[in-house]
Amino acid sequence: MQQQELKPIVGPRVWHGPDMATREAEWAYHLSSQDIVELEAAIANIAALGLDVLDITRDNFLLPGLGATIQRIQDDLHKGAGFAMIRGIPVDRYDIRQAAIAYFGIGAHLGEAVAQNARGHALGHVYDLGFDASKPTGRGYQTSEKLYFHTDPADVVGLLCLKTSKSGGLSAIVSSGAVYNAMLAERPDLVQVLTETIYRDRRGEIPEGREPWYRLPVFNFRDGNLTTNYVRSTINKAQRFENLPRLTDAQLEAFTLIERIASDPAFVLNIEFRPGDIQFLSDHYIMHSRTAYEDYPEPENRRHLLRLWLASDSAPALADPYYEFMGKTASGRPDGYLMPGVTLTAPLDPEDGGPGESAQRVAETAS
Repeated sequence: MQQQELKPIVGPRVWHGPDMATREAEWAYHLSSQDIVELEAAIANIAALGLDVLDITRDNFLLPGLGATIQRIQDDLHKGAGFAMIRGIPVDRYDIRQAAIAYFGIGAHLGEAVAQNARGHALGHVYDLGFDASKPTGRGYQTSEKLYFHTDPADVVGLLCLKTSKSGGLSAIVSSGAVYNAMLAERPDLVQVLTETIYRDRRGEIPEGREPWYRLPVFNFRDGNLTTNYVRSTINKAQRFENLPRLTDAQLEAFTLIERIASDPAFVLNIEFRPGDIQFLSDHYIMHSRTAYEDYPEPENRRHLLRLWLASDSAPALADPYYEFMGKTASGRPDGYLMPGVTLTAPLDPEDGGPGESAQRVAETAS
């Protein structure tokens, strides 16, 4: 059990959605014509050099003007509100490789891309592949189902919108600090419950020498700083292991409370995704969700987002339990789902966008 004085969180990462909606100029950056000229010159340079998407770095994807803005976004993610939007990337005139190069290049100015699944995908595709998220190895981003408020296991998660759905698929975010403060005011006993060990399912993506489950509290403290990690589905799925403790009534009550507050319109910021939008979030300070959606029948028109998980040297120091779940990059940040013997890849086909039902087989092969 963590011994930490529980007190309200203060600072710019504590905000409420309705207020933040009136301040879009503070968190949304609209690309100028000069920004687009810079971006397309950088894309052309990568193509001329014959580099793979994974070869893109901050040093070979030069953005003299836009790069300075991206560094301000870096500060917003880790020292400010915890999120930012870039709008106006002309994806309608890019093929998938050009869009991936543009996105990966912008991401390289924010951090190092890490593995999003056991297959080592550093570039992910949020696309309905028809999988069942309720199954042990199911991943919600491969479905059209509603995603409840959660965090991803990286310092930063980014989403580039290529195509929108026929209806639904609304993105929403919430300040984890604001949710924590509201819980603390209402039920400090349940906040304490969420600082204690909670077992999670690895969903078949098991590093060598590790158990198929791991332990990580929801609220974690390091040097007095709060970071939040909450994925209800992995908590529920861990109950399939008979040797793990059963969820207690207090834990279930705490999960209900955090979800109720996180989904309260007084806390939520709804964000419309348009083609060419990039959303960047700090996973340590922001929880995000998505409504269910109806897609177009034609594959070329279906909802399609590209995803990055980034390790950032500017991100906050993390409590030790994070590293029971994940390993570390060379710089000491969480490395996502990187498995021994697996190398990073950047697939351009959404049909190769994730492990889906084969996660257990892939994890066993990798280990």
